Amino acid sequence: MKIDIYEKVWMIGTGTMLAVFFSVIAYESVAMGRMPPSHVETIDPKTVMADPRFSPQGVRVATDGSVHAHVVGLMFTWLPGEMTLPAGKPVTFHITSIDVTHGYQIVRTNAQSMVIPGYVSQFTTTFDPGDYLIVCNEYCGVGHHTMYAKLKVVPEAEWQAPSTGGTPVPPAGGTPVPPAGGTPVPPAGGTTAATPEASHDH
Repeated sequence: MKIDIYEKVWMIGTGTMLAVFFSVIAYESVAMGRMPPSHVETIDPKTVMADPRFSPQGVRVATDGSVHAHVVGLMFTWLPGEMTLPAGKPVTFHITSIDVTHGYQIVRTNAQSMVIPGYVSQFTTTFDPGDYLIVCNEYCGVGHHTMYAKLKVVPEAEWQAPSTGGTPVPPAGGTPVPPAGGTPVPPAGGTTAATPEASHDH
């Protein structure tokens, strides 16, 4: 079968691009340890406030010393409205929503995630010292533009770690781990208002 020269060029070009694409993926997966997001964790949106994973919200330190931030989104605020984290130390965020889809974005960093009711979004990142602005980047209603929170990052030597050392996500029915560096759960029917803060270039 005769193949036109232009068809050969397109076939060779396409094959080359695919080979480069899959080679990059293989290199990052094996040599650099990078993998696509695969964390799948579910939760009942109606019971988030009573779930030990998010009651109360805030910063927790696991027995292995890892730092975890537990955040709940609802129209039109993030709980807690302010957190303090250590600089240069990996922090794993666990985020969920009790009403509609939100977008959790730490401004001027590459840390962001969709927050979908019924699921727990998770990502791990590190920060430089400074003040960060957290916004919702997924339209969630008429008050969308008012949905923000603050994140303060201090040198690790100055950071006051939580006094408790429970696991970051207790089993169902377990005892909640008290927060540190975050605001508590508001009383029934109440809301926690976040205050805007100047962002910091990560």
